[in-house]
Amino acid sequence: MPATDPPLPALTVPQLSYLVAVSTSRTFAEAAASLGVTTSALSQGISELERRLGVELFERVGRRQVLRPEAAEVVAYAQRVVADTRDLARWAASARAGTSGRLRVGMIDAAAVAHFPSQLRAFRKANPEVELHLVVAPSGELLDQLRAGALDVAVVVDPPTAAGADGLDVVALLEEPLVVVAPEGREVVPPGEWGPWVLFPRGSHTRATVERELRALGAPVEVVAESHQPEVLREMARLGVGWTVLPEAQARAGRGRGGKGVGRALTSRQLVVARRTGRVDQPAADRLLAALGA
Repeated sequence: MPATDPPLPALTVPQLSYLVAVSTSRTFAEAAASLGVTTSALSQGISELERRLGVELFERVGRRQVLRPEAAEVVAYAQRVVADTRDLARWAASARAGTSGRLRVGMIDAAAVAHFPSQLRAFRKANPEVELHLVVAPSGELLDQLRAGALDVAVVVDPPTAAGADGLDVVALLEEPLVVVAPEGREVVPPGEWGPWVLFPRGSHTRATVERELRALGAPVEVVAESHQPEVLREMARLGVGWTVLPEAQARAGRGRGGKGVGRALTSRQLVVARRTGRVDQPAADRLLAALGA
């Protein structure tokens, strides 16, 4: 006889939302408070979820209930279902009210401050019925929020691997030059004499690109300070802490005419628009992307 699939467990969206909240909270009480339910109700919901799955998701460590490693698959599923259900609820509310509702957009600082501030202002003016919520953060944080359903759209540095874009639709937006910035008062010197450096933190997409290009040019890569904020890196270079590499628009800001101290273009990075694959239609997001030129 051919094998048959097991019966589908009768899971509910509230049960899955309880699991998502617990996975991102320090305690059950904190998770319950974030959802506006009692700790008892949350515990009962989690217990019922385990019963319907037939799998224990938690183990006791001291006085705390801790997610088992094998629960990661269930948590990932719960995040997808809860995110898609939120999308559907927002769409339904918008359809009933005849408005576009709330649009949650994430951007890296270069996009929000240097490239698209006029487009954001124009979008707000042209769509007064849309509640535009803007989050400015590094690419990795924005992609995590996008996958978890906390954002609808993210403008980020192109994820460096196919796995980095898993579950997302990615569309190229613009190519951004990255330029070398010398400490104030330093003369132009060969790459072998560059450094020490103040750079974006290790683990960021831009930092990996910059280090690879510097080493290809034979420049020593001694990093003495880090910051996610280009303005901070630019100021540290101005104060003589070290050399840096910045998006060209932010490197030239505050450098006066001609961008004194801004040297050669080292490389470039691709900025992209990312959205969840299989998302519910959002006309407001489509209008914003049209305004950005995606």
